Amino acid sequence: MAVAEDGSNGVLHGKYVLGRQLGHGTFAKVYQARNLYTGRNVAMKVVAKEKVIKAGMMEQLKREISVMKLVRHPNIVELHEVMASKSRVYFAMELVRGGELFSKIEKGRLREDVARSYFQQLISAVDFCHSRGFYHRDLKPENLLLDEDGNLKVTDFGLTAFSDHLRQDGLLHTTCGTPAYVAPEVIGKKGYDGAKADIWSCGVILYVLLAGFLPFQDENVVAMYRKIYRGFDLSPLFEEKKREEKQEIRFATTKPAETVVAKLEAVAEVMKFDVIKSGDESSLRLQGREIGRKGKLGILAEIRAVAPSLLVVEVKKSSDRQ
Repeated sequence: MAVAEDGSNGVLHGKYVLGRQLGHGTFAKVYQARNLYTGRNVAMKVVAKEKVIKAGMMEQLKREISVMKLVRHPNIVELHEVMASKSRVYFAMELVRGGELFSKIEKGRLREDVARSYFQQLISAVDFCHSRGFYHRDLKPENLLLDEDGNLKVTDFGLTAFSDHLRQDGLLHTTCGTPAYVAPEVIGKKGYDGAKADIWSCGVILYVLLAGFLPFQDENVVAMYRKIYRGFDLSPLFEEKKREEKQEIRFATTKPAETVVAKLEAVAEVMKFDVIKSGDESSLRLQGREIGRKGKLGILAEIRAVAPSLLVVEVKKSSDRQ
């Protein structure tokens, strides 16, 4: 039987029976398919060549094929074979039935032991890639799939860079990735280490798994980039600033809440601030004693346990000066 023009049914290359559509994107559709000779079920990614060429992304497609042919790791989606026709490229890949890790996070933060297991598998796959001289550069929960046994699988290698993409300074210079997960040096456009950039993204993913939200987020991308640049530096909150913008910092710590409170109280004493605690000590307010042009300066600290051994502390200037 001939393959339909949209690739939605029929026998592909006399070898694969295409079934239901599993998903789609701008340039490709993914179908469940079965190999007639082995009986193995696969995910068949059908890429429209014309769309890819018009978007100037043919090199990206070739790069993805090159990478997936090189990798064989239990936590990386396996590419079985690549086929092509005049109008399409077909990727026969490992069928991963558990969906995206992102869908798990949408339901709320994960237990610490579950997050640890996923993170260990992620790091294993990323380390394997780095040892072969290439860097993913777009690690995020949407590109991490789960199989039926809950094993993590890294996918989508379209933005991967190889060691031979390094410039004479030994760094990568192409800005890419998903804004909330990119390292500050990638945004800086002065060159970056691909391995370190991937590790930063892994750290953001771990934070999201445990906290249930991003460490750096803002509807305005430029504002979010500023937060990424600041990282987890708390010093801006305790320095005189000429600009009037609201400042807000989140950071994670494995120290107990009592230690965090004690350190904040110590800072308050040095700065001659009064400390006002909530009933359950989940938040405290540092209230300046001196009256400035806008009243007494206030700093609010909120402490949340996202796991038995991990706290997220959010510190910001209080909006209601007294």
